[in-house]
Amino acid sequence: MKVRLKTVLLSLVGLIVLLVLGGITAIGWQVVLGPKMRPVTDRKFEATPDRLARGQYLVNGPAACFHCHSAPDLNDPLGDAIPATKGAGWQLPIPELNNPSSANITSDPTTGIGLWSDDEIARAIQEGVDRNGRALFPIMPYPNYRNLTDEDLASIVVYVRTIPPVVHAVTPPVLPFPLNILVKTMPKPLAAHGAPAPRTTPEDRGQYLVRTVAGCGDCHTPTDARGTPLPGLEFGGGGLFHDPGANMKPVFSANITQDPSGIQHYDEALFIQTLRTGQLAGRKLTYVMPFAYFRNMTDDDLKDIFAYIKSLPPVKHRVSNTDPPTKCPVCNQEHGLGDLNVKK
Repeated sequence: MKVRLKTVLLSLVGLIVLLVLGGITAIGWQVVLGPKMRPVTDRKFEATPDRLARGQYLVNGPAACFHCHSAPDLNDPLGDAIPATKGAGWQLPIPELNNPSSANITSDPTTGIGLWSDDEIARAIQEGVDRNGRALFPIMPYPNYRNLTDEDLASIVVYVRTIPPVVHAVTPPVLPFPLNILVKTMPKPLAAHGAPAPRTTPEDRGQYLVRTVAGCGDCHTPTDARGTPLPGLEFGGGGLFHDPGANMKPVFSANITQDPSGIQHYDEALFIQTLRTGQLAGRKLTYVMPFAYFRNMTDDDLKDIFAYIKSLPPVKHRVSNTDPPTKCPVCNQEHGLGDLNVKK
């Protein structure tokens, strides 16, 4: 009997080991070994005046880096950052992710990135791995930034190095299970880019700004509980956020497609005016929308963005932050006008 019991126990242990190994293999051995990453090189970006100017424009404009890496001044109607916190990181109002802190990206050598090499900064921006080999969660939009042109990447790195140092130690994010494990499988080393395709039309130029630099779809597309974009609702609004300027009130992103439930009524002038002022029909946009940075963009870039957005397939999805929340069968959330949507 003892021999049989021992055999059964050994069989169970072996089965558990096989199941664990199978599960790890299915998910990826990165959950044990850490994220995939390439070795850091001695790549150095020359700090030319053109690169500094371009980097300043991207960071303070379409990329809106300080929107996440600085604490907002909630008393400022324009939504600017508190000057003393510029680039120093803050606790993001995302309770679903345990309110993770963004990194200090100032040039402080102890709490910021002052000691990072150019390639370490570039690897974090495009490949989602920090200097210490820690995987970054893609609220840092490195999956989008993978498609930055080499020159825009160089320009951002050159400018970020000039951010005045702020001593502010931030606590690494503690993500909820299972994201704290799955995050290690997300980064992927980036192969060398080929020559970028020429962007000769407004739609082409707008696509680069919308999908790569500004990442508009990340906010304006609803997701399921796992963070996967819902099919058929790209740019159709319904992304859930919590407004720090309104006691963490749940707010939902707008439908920005050309459906009547979206922004079909916008013309180019109204689109630019809305992003310049942060106002729509006398109503201030939520601080979650980074209009404080988008207003720094040139008219030409805003026109290109509008041209690309107009080319997107229309999505029928009514979303409102001013009406009482009701159940929406389309995105399975409760938001204003939700009950007026019909699932196909």
